[in-house]
Amino acid sequence: MFKSFFPYPKWFFLSVILWFIINMVVWYLGGNSWGELMGFPTGYASAELPVGVSRLWSASFLWFYLWFFISTAIFAAFWRFRSDNRWQGWSIWGSAFILFNIWFSVQVSVAINAWYGPFWDIIQKMLANGGGDIKELYMGTLTFLYIAMVAVTLAVINAFFTSHYVFRWRTAMNEYYTAHWDQLRHIEGAAQRVQEDTMRFATILEDLGVELIKAIMVLIAFLPLLFQFSKHVPELPIVGEISHSLVWAAVIWAIFGTVLLMVVGIKLPGLQFNNQKVEAAYRKELVYGEDHANRADPLTLKELFSGVRKNYFRLYFHYAYFNLVAIWYKQLDILYSLMVLFPAIASGKMTLGLINQIGNIFDKVRESFQYLISSWKTIIELLSIHKRLKAFESVLNK
Repeated sequence: MFKSFFPYPKWFFLSVILWFIINMVVWYLGGNSWGELMGFPTGYASAELPVGVSRLWSASFLWFYLWFFISTAIFAAFWRFRSDNRWQGWSIWGSAFILFNIWFSVQVSVAINAWYGPFWDIIQKMLANGGGDIKELYMGTLTFLYIAMVAVTLAVINAFFTSHYVFRWRTAMNEYYTAHWDQLRHIEGAAQRVQEDTMRFATILEDLGVELIKAIMVLIAFLPLLFQFSKHVPELPIVGEISHSLVWAAVIWAIFGTVLLMVVGIKLPGLQFNNQKVEAAYRKELVYGEDHANRADPLTLKELFSGVRKNYFRLYFHYAYFNLVAIWYKQLDILYSLMVLFPAIASGKMTLGLINQIGNIFDKVRESFQYLISSWKTIIELLSIHKRLKAFESVLNK
């Protein structure tokens, strides 16, 4: 699953985490200002960023782009020296490109959040003063439109690239399994695992990986903002006054939902795995029946299909209460972010722009903490596929 595409997977992923931590520590300990040594304007790292799309090519952003490229080149050169995996061009540079696009999309979200405050304050000012210059509204709308156009264009490019990336990963797995086909062909459902499971595994893992990295980057970008804006919301409903109120509210609510859905959905991965087993047995008998008259008789097919039906009915039952709990949680989630602001709104110390800005930051942080909640169904499917492929590869490991 991994060694076909990544060089020495265990050490590779450990080195990715280590290199990420090193770069982040160096960056925040002063590396973000090293661009001055290369001719960037003095004080660019601490300069206030403009509100609008121009912040995406400001000096601090340009220095980060250069830093990211150099860091990736060093990492890729190290693994080129250590390994001769033919797919590591895609697995390293391709992963880095996807990682960069995730970071960029998060920065676009930050840029949009910076736009919220001034724009909604303009609207509030006009409503309070009986009107204003309509050009300000049009210009504010255009500012948002420019940011959105950049975001959408890059999202399409990333989706196109990711599709190719996933297919290369699938190709690597396919080549690895077919090279050992003589040892694997006797395993039940071997054809399905090589043809279908490799495709689904690469696609699902890529989607989950992208979302996980995005959730982490959103936290890195928005959590400091949430700490900063918590001063405007000194107390929470029921709890009362508390330091860093918005951070505590987001973390506790997300942990509650994550634990709740993990407990409710604990049986689902095993049932998904069993589902594929009974489906494979039924399909295999039908395939044999195409070539042999003594196979796939009605009694055998009826017995095999009863196993399929029994497992599906169990799956339907367990998904019913899982979906009920998940949907109720999401409905409450919509109200939760607004209720957190009720005491501050009732005190009359909030502006419309501030409410929208805080609400957006709070939602971003809360959604990042809820990664497991939003991805739990997909994780269940991935666990069942991984379990099948792991059993499949155990023959080669032996």
